[in-house]
Amino acid sequence: MPTPNRPAKGGFDRVSVIGLGYVGLPTAAVMANRGMSVIGVDANPHTVERINRGEAHIVEPDLDILVRSATTTGNLRAVTKPEPANAFIVAVPTPFKENHAPDLAFVESAARSLAPVLAKGNLVILESTSPVGTTEMMAGWLAALRPDLGFPGHSTHVDVHVAYSPERVLPGRVLIELVDNDRVIGGLTPACGQRAKDLYSLFVQGTCFLTTARTAELVKLAENAYRDLNIAFANELSLVCEKVDVNVWEAIELANRHPRVEILKPGPGVGGHCIAVDPWFIVDSARDVTPLIQAARGVNDAKPAHVAQLIAEAARGRNRPSVACLGLSYKADIDDLRESPSVEVVAHLDAADFTDIMVVEPHIDKLPDVLAKRPKLTLTDLDTALSKSEIVVLLTDHAPFRSIDRARLAGKSVIDTRGIWR
Repeated sequence: MPTPNRPAKGGFDRVSVIGLGYVGLPTAAVMANRGMSVIGVDANPHTVERINRGEAHIVEPDLDILVRSATTTGNLRAVTKPEPANAFIVAVPTPFKENHAPDLAFVESAARSLAPVLAKGNLVILESTSPVGTTEMMAGWLAALRPDLGFPGHSTHVDVHVAYSPERVLPGRVLIELVDNDRVIGGLTPACGQRAKDLYSLFVQGTCFLTTARTAELVKLAENAYRDLNIAFANELSLVCEKVDVNVWEAIELANRHPRVEILKPGPGVGGHCIAVDPWFIVDSARDVTPLIQAARGVNDAKPAHVAQLIAEAARGRNRPSVACLGLSYKADIDDLRESPSVEVVAHLDAADFTDIMVVEPHIDKLPDVLAKRPKLTLTDLDTALSKSEIVVLLTDHAPFRSIDRARLAGKSVIDTRGIWR
């Protein structure tokens, strides 16, 4: 990282990041370590307290170092309510409702919270993965709350620029990819897009591509739907391999020797706040012309129940065996449990006839609420789980699990959903 306290350029003396989660906090920390004055806003007072102590509340390589450095220099300060700034980056969750309809309540709440402190010349950027048209909706909410200011699409003059720029980072590499990856920036007007590009150019080394807000919104959704479709093919192929007695990992490895084939890896399902959610935003906008996207979602959503069935079959002939479930996060070596299929697999097992279900997740210190009150489930350490279990299920390929001595699996029924022990 460049030396902190470098003077900010482009009129961005103070930047505010609304939402200090898996994207917001790294973004705030990176900008602060580039010498920018950053105000991080989060509704959770405990999160704010930890950040102001120089502590990162999420697991991401080197993030704790950057947060500590940024707070020590005074370049990063966390608060619970927005304060005046030159630019505002909104990085709040965009989940879906029970019917898979987009839930934009957090975006609207962020708009309402920052509206009172907006001033002429400000820039507002939405980074949250959103359905097409959300940035326009946000501008409308702001325009209704601040009729004294001109917003794009709602006034003949523009006092506050509004744009959309989705994050494109991989957990475990967030701090690297925030800087190195190309950026898609969609303004509600060309001037809005250029103003957003001016801000990102202060810390992004990748190329910034300008487009419309609607195009940028769809690009983000398309990227994640593409991956969902490919994972669905891999998961469906794994089901076929079970039927015809073929090792799916070997089959994929050999198929990928073809110069134009790149099959992704199967697993217990698809998780995370992006790939498991974003395709539904496309479906919600165009349900009648998205049968392929909907089918892929069906394949991936059904995989956790299938894995649970495999575990139940492994238990047949055993008298109420003990099972060890290794990993709850949706991806290796992080603590993110959002939409995790591993959590869903474990939840399915609670109804089965097991003596106990031992869960090993090295990145958390307590079970998530959806599992916490189930009497059969206990969060335990790896050694205990391997010693006491008759069935071992690998759900997330964390580093400690990849290095397990294979002798410790001898005599046990092993279900490896990630293909690391083959």
